[in-house]
Amino acid sequence: MRTDTGQVFRLEDYRPSDYLIPELDLTFRLDPERTIVTARLSIARREGVAADLPLVLDGDGLTLGQLLIDGRPAEDGAYEATPDRLTIVKPPKAQHFELTIVTRLAPANNKALMGLYVSNGVFCTQCEAEGFRRITYFLDRPDVLAVYRVRIEARKKEAPLLLSNGNPVEHGDLDDGWHYAVWHDPFPKPSYLFALVAGDLGVVRDRFVTASGRDVALAIYVEHGKEALAAYAMDALKRSMRWDEERFGREYDLDVFNIVAVSDFNMGAMENKGLNVFNDKYVLADPETATDVDFANIEAIIAHEYFHNWTGNRITCRDWFQLCLKEGLTVYRDHEFSADQRSRAVKRIAEVRTLRAHQFPEDQGPLAHPVRPRRYREINNFYTATVYEKGSEVVRMIRTILGAEAFRAGMDLYFERHDGQAVTIEDFLACFEAVSGRDLSQFSLWYHQAGTPNVTATTRYDPSAREYTVELEQSVPPTPSEARKRLMHIPLAFGLVGPDGQDMAYESVEGAAVEDSVIHLRKRRQVIRFKGVEVRPILSLNRGFSAPITLSQETSASDRLFLARHDSDLFSRWQALDTLLTKALIDASARIRGSKEPEFEAALLDCAAEIAADERLEPAYRALALTLPAEADIAREIGSNIDPDAIGAARASLRKAIAIRAHENFAALHRNLEDKGPFSPDAESAGRRALRNVLLDYLAAGSGEPALALHQFENSTNMTERMAALTVLAHQFPTSEATQKALAAFEERYRDNALVLDKWFIVQATIPGPDTVDLVRRLMEHEAFSLMNPNRVRSLIGSFASANQTGFNRVDGEGYRFLAETVLRVEAHNPQVAARLAVAFRSWRSLEKGRQEHARAALAHMAQQPELSRDLRDIVERTLA
Repeated sequence: MRTDTGQVFRLEDYRPSDYLIPELDLTFRLDPERTIVTARLSIARREGVAADLPLVLDGDGLTLGQLLIDGRPAEDGAYEATPDRLTIVKPPKAQHFELTIVTRLAPANNKALMGLYVSNGVFCTQCEAEGFRRITYFLDRPDVLAVYRVRIEARKKEAPLLLSNGNPVEHGDLDDGWHYAVWHDPFPKPSYLFALVAGDLGVVRDRFVTASGRDVALAIYVEHGKEALAAYAMDALKRSMRWDEERFGREYDLDVFNIVAVSDFNMGAMENKGLNVFNDKYVLADPETATDVDFANIEAIIAHEYFHNWTGNRITCRDWFQLCLKEGLTVYRDHEFSADQRSRAVKRIAEVRTLRAHQFPEDQGPLAHPVRPRRYREINNFYTATVYEKGSEVVRMIRTILGAEAFRAGMDLYFERHDGQAVTIEDFLACFEAVSGRDLSQFSLWYHQAGTPNVTATTRYDPSAREYTVELEQSVPPTPSEARKRLMHIPLAFGLVGPDGQDMAYESVEGAAVEDSVIHLRKRRQVIRFKGVEVRPILSLNRGFSAPITLSQETSASDRLFLARHDSDLFSRWQALDTLLTKALIDASARIRGSKEPEFEAALLDCAAEIAADERLEPAYRALALTLPAEADIAREIGSNIDPDAIGAARASLRKAIAIRAHENFAALHRNLEDKGPFSPDAESAGRRALRNVLLDYLAAGSGEPALALHQFENSTNMTERMAALTVLAHQFPTSEATQKALAAFEERYRDNALVLDKWFIVQATIPGPDTVDLVRRLMEHEAFSLMNPNRVRSLIGSFASANQTGFNRVDGEGYRFLAETVLRVEAHNPQVAARLAVAFRSWRSLEKGRQEHARAALAHMAQQPELSRDLRDIVERTLA
């Protein structure tokens, strides 16, 4: 574990390395307690670099066994070695020379799960962002690209499978029951993309023929006996490969593509060139053990990691400040893939809900940072929703501004111009400027400036002049270390909705750039006049969420209801209803805090019921429309002096009001949506189940009885409906006999399936109310729970802290104290996971004063601990600042 050094890395300090490592030859002699790594580095001094300049290589807790310089033992005084650094004080004067470095590792003792470690008897690596330096001394930075040749030696009985990046070269037997395999990756890559897996695993094999006719061997490796659970992942991989050829012209480039699923993994998955390593929860699935959400996540994450082959691997980042260049761009690509595989409107709504739930709070809190950060203390803490989700939105805006044809041309130029390079955001944007002739300098502020812009919109209609005026004004609130903001280029897709629900035509427009139904807001205030408008329209603005902004629009409730019922843009139709529901919940929570009964407009309740029954809309869409804004979303909209208990009570009241109003229709629809045939994870079937499960939640709330949910739990034939029923039981009737019966039955049925048992932990960790923190403490003593496994920690502790607003924010502060003590326990072996748990404190300043003080005390307690890791101290100090 690296303790905090206080060092801050700044974008403006970047400079190329003085040395390069064009070739690297690695030999691993694998043993859980004593692995020997021999690294032969081909070193090249950059032109113009002085011959006597020391070569400094990164390390992290390493033990140096031997050092050779040009094949000869290094002389005393020629180098200085510490666990975290190897300095060649007197390098050879030649432009090119060779280092041979031998290090000794103990993978079985590596509980941080970075570098080389052992997961359930399988040797595995994780090197992003800076894990390779835990394997050997190296220039462990993204802009040092090397061609790797890797030899792996292991006991054949314990590790019959030996995998690394690239193509297999040779394999054979050695003495004493050992064997070896050699891999070669012909494509230069940075050290963070190195991967090794060795162990005894089952495999699912297939083949893929590329557009040019090349035959690629595909394999997914899983624990023995779980091969059938990888079938969907294999299908998703093949669809991803074909889609990338058709949509982006990108063909796979190696002879093999391997995926390995492991149970101990800090991340969701890793895109190592030709050898993707996955958390097994994003590979394994069947109807009995996986929900529809699991199937969709597997499809998306398989695609995401495969798409990295070009956006991240063949073209990588110059430095870690450019992380969004691979992650945000690849998220955009996997979003587009999922939209094409499923429903574009439903996918877009889900993306925006995720963005608002995770990224907007980052922008509004102490952890705010630009899509491309300018400084960091610990890079692991910048794998954030801002880099990923907002980074994707920025790429989407480029496509909106340029149009589909120019966007594709810009991407083609990017691949052609920068293949095999480590590049920057400026390189990326320059490709789009070159193909379109547009100046994107103002637009680039989306990468450089933190914060969520707010756009205020007011409208007026002059019937005598047949003129409709839209006035727009933009502002960006201050964020930490950045009080003054510059004006953004904000592309706002729009429509003028007429009385028949269709977009109205207009004769001309004055006052701003309007292209292809997009308003380009570039100034602080812009007035747009639409001429020749026959009747007063309703403005449908920011359609498809064309820009990641908050929108303050003067629109009456009746106009919003009209849009919710009739807008031709399905995203904006959902947005209109969601805005009405949000306002109703904010008003209800205020009344509850004032000891008054909440009140809801009948028209709003009826609108929700109408949308549920509208068979012109696909079921998945109706399910999203009926899903009330989350408690955290309401808190974000309120902004300050937040009482989570009042928000939770308001949400329960609105759910019950809608349920009672629409009971008869909801009950009939719930019955009609029952699965009659065999399970299928396709989008249409998943949508029907999603709607049925949302209706179950309402029906249980309306009746106040657990019988219907218990019936669905006991009679469901798939995990989607079983989990939905269990959640309704646990969250609405936590102390009932029916709930205890269902929880016990679920535990007994799946006690030997770790991934499914994670769901059991999650559903209990998210039970609303003040008693859940005590339940979580008890569940930590469960035989299936382990603080050493990131999946278990995320399922129980992470879900409680991030998704249980009333439980975590218990009024006496016990939720905060519990999280702080648990974070410190996790940090002792896995600082990365601990830091991510601590992010749950990011919105503490928005709470009412009593809870604020409790949260501050918990944060201060963590900050006062001696020798905190760099990961955790960075989060805690920025959150307290």
